[in-house]
Amino acid sequence: MASGTVLVVDDDPHVTDLLSLYLTKEGFRVEVADNGADGLRLALGPPSPDLVILDIMLPELDGWEVCRRIRSSSRLPVIMLTARDEDHDKILGLEIGADDYVTKPFNPREVVARVKSVLRRMGEGLEDKRREVRHPGLRVSLTDYETEAGGVAVPLTPKETELLWFLASHPGQVFSRDRLLREVWGYDYTGDARTVDTHVKRLRHKLAEARGSGEDGREPAPAPWEIVTVWGVGYKFQRLPSPERGPGR
Repeated sequence: MASGTVLVVDDDPHVTDLLSLYLTKEGFRVEVADNGADGLRLALGPPSPDLVILDIMLPELDGWEVCRRIRSSSRLPVIMLTARDEDHDKILGLEIGADDYVTKPFNPREVVARVKSVLRRMGEGLEDKRREVRHPGLRVSLTDYETEAGGVAVPLTPKETELLWFLASHPGQVFSRDRLLREVWGYDYTGDARTVDTHVKRLRHKLAEARGSGEDGREPAPAPWEIVTVWGVGYKFQRLPSPERGPGR
């Protein structure tokens, strides 16, 4: 039997009643909000729930904004629940930090399974929370989900942090998109390979932006590492050789 508190934020009482019924049967405590403002307040607590199921089309604050505000201060897992089934909506949800995405109409048993899966992955991450990887000019920590590049804090989502941590923990090793989905998102994640491409693109942008944010206005030195695309295969984290010093230097 499962345990923990799930917050369901949806303005359709049929949805909240159905999910409350199935989640309660599985041992979860369920809280409900019918608008984005109340959902955000309950999500941030105290006390905060263990997971949020979040609709997109909400009164007062939409689900996108609620998720953004949650992510600005918390690792709280979020499953987006919406009638929209367009690829760009799914990608946007993942870009702003959602952990999973379920479209309506849905099977409530599937939603319960997704909830358990996300919470299990979060628990596995907590077991690894003392792990930290360092390279010259880069620190990625699962203790507090903080990343620094060139001594500057990089505002990554939890999934971006986990992806960078995994790649940086295996420098020089090439991983296919499917392998990264399994290792970082979990074996039962139902997304596709474009999820990986989207996260890598945002990682590259954020890391470059952080390294170029120095206050002295000078062009930053090139990073001694990079996330390399291996065409037709996937990605790898590559440490770059130090530039050779000329005579007398």
